[in-house]
Amino acid sequence: MKPQILLILIICLFTLNTCSSSGLVDIIPVDQIVPVTEVEKVQVSVYYESLCPYCENFIVNYLIDVFTEGIDAIADVKLFPYGNAKVNSNGNITCQHGENECLLNTIESCAINTWPDVHDHFPFVFCVERYLYFDKFDKWESCFEELSLDPTPVKECYNSGYGNQLELQYADVTNSLKPPKKYVPWVVVGKNHLYEDYIYIVNKICSVYKGPTLPKACLRCLASPENHVGDSVDKVIPLNPVTYPEDSSNPMLSKFRSTLMSLMFKRNMVA
Repeated sequence: MKPQILLILIICLFTLNTCSSSGLVDIIPVDQIVPVTEVEKVQVSVYYESLCPYCENFIVNYLIDVFTEGIDAIADVKLFPYGNAKVNSNGNITCQHGENECLLNTIESCAINTWPDVHDHFPFVFCVERYLYFDKFDKWESCFEELSLDPTPVKECYNSGYGNQLELQYADVTNSLKPPKKYVPWVVVGKNHLYEDYIYIVNKICSVYKGPTLPKACLRCLASPENHVGDSVDKVIPLNPVTYPEDSSNPMLSKFRSTLMSLMFKRNMVA
């Protein structure tokens, strides 16, 4: 017998003896194969409210990095647009920054319900909050056209009162937080409450993730924890203020505060 044939026979016999005691190989269907290790995404919860200048700043300048820098590959982000609002004994919701906040909180709740995938509804939320960030409240409806989104289901959700029911659900979730929410934005990464360090959301997601492969942005962040990803020059402002529930609910004061922050950021952009 030729040496090559003998070698092949030896390999075959060895394989049968070591892989199956019966000499038969069981074929497992592909859909029944379970990975040896399956790493779950990091759960990220963002509790915020519209017309809060600090929430706008967080969404526009920091939360956006999760999606533009590939961090969403390892993070599951959930948005809760309710914030510091309150539900009275009659089930009516009073918002911290007045009726316009209630309107936009509900609109964003309807958008989340209409497009459940965060990659579908976050662009709309970002667009709305960006207009508010630059003090352009009257422009938010243009986000539908800019993003080629049909406004009908969102407006029907709002007009039918279903959006209000969604807000009441968000109220229950927000008010059940442990530890209780102190202010907004209130950001939770995994089981970690970021408190006033919410601007380091990308760093925290990267440090909590247990998977074998990190996005490139994580490598940059973890190499220097004080660094941020993204290009916004607004990030040079070393402030991460928050809005407490007891802050004034006067919408004019909120508008003034938001305008002041916008002017500060624009000045930095020109400088």
